[in-house]
Amino acid sequence: MADGRPAAIVIAKAPRPGLCKTRLEPVLGPEGCARLQAALIRRAAAWAAEVGDPFVAYTPADAVGDFSALAPGATLIEQVDGDLGDRLAAATKTILELHGGPVVLIGVDTPQLDVSHAEAALDDLRGGIDVTIGPAADGGYYLIGLREPHPEAFALPTEKWGGPEVMGLTLAAVTEAGLSVGMLRAERDLDEPHDVAAFLADPLTPPDIVELLSPEHHR
Repeated sequence: MADGRPAAIVIAKAPRPGLCKTRLEPVLGPEGCARLQAALIRRAAAWAAEVGDPFVAYTPADAVGDFSALAPGATLIEQVDGDLGDRLAAATKTILELHGGPVVLIGVDTPQLDVSHAEAALDDLRGGIDVTIGPAADGGYYLIGLREPHPEAFALPTEKWGGPEVMGLTLAAVTEAGLSVGMLRAERDLDEPHDVAAFLADPLTPPDIVELLSPEHHR
């Protein structure tokens, strides 16, 4: 890390109908979900470029063109096969080897993130914390930061990923491994139909996301 900047990683699926944001299809339809995903990727990649050296871990393999357009200037790395834990562990390991630490990793489901979230995570890591986590209201997490590869942080049962136990299981795994943990403030993910109304009512939701969630854009 010659320039002293952290690595900021975005993990994302390509904005294609039927591939991304499928739990929002009853509200937005497949095409609307793809449009939303594109906006979320663009926003997450801009966040990553603001807080550090940006990387995007993408899937599927043929989506490099999509991500080159949505995340200009980011280093693109194809996601490995496996469950979400396998993909998160591989992305952090690869980028720590390429770039050095610390790293912060996010998905695209929290468009309300700003630089303060990264600063809080990086303060923890630079202070000696091994793993810092931003809990999501649905029981998962929206950000994880590390100074070194810690695959044990991602070693959850495959069937638990995406469910309400992710945060608790991650804390248990990290603690069992003897690692120190930092916690950020909780945030809501934009992932389920009931989240749409909450984001539309939240004054911190970015205007471009509000527009895509508004009823006139559905289907």
